[in-house]
Amino acid sequence: MLSIFQILNMLLDFVWFFVIAHIIMSWLINFQVLNVHQPLVGQLWRGLNQLLAPVYNRIRRFLPQMGGLDLAPLIVLVAIMILRVVIRNNALALV
Repeated sequence: MLSIFQILNMLLDFVWFFVIAHIIMSWLINFQVLNVHQPLVGQLWRGLNQLLAPVYNRIRRFLPQMGGLDLAPLIVLVAIMILRVVIRNNALALV
């Protein structure tokens, strides 16, 4: 049972990495450090958008319009932290 909690924690680490990479890329694209017309950057950007858009869109339905500010990635990161605490506490309860 402990290995299942470790696998879930590892999957949450991957999601955390993808969200952070998406946030950083969006900043770099908006400040014109990265150009999405470059093949590698464009592929990475489209891949991250396709991977995270279903999660973000579900959250955006419940959030009010904030102009150009998107809080969906922040909500995802907070949810990941909460899930990590729950997994850690349940794993410690088994030991």
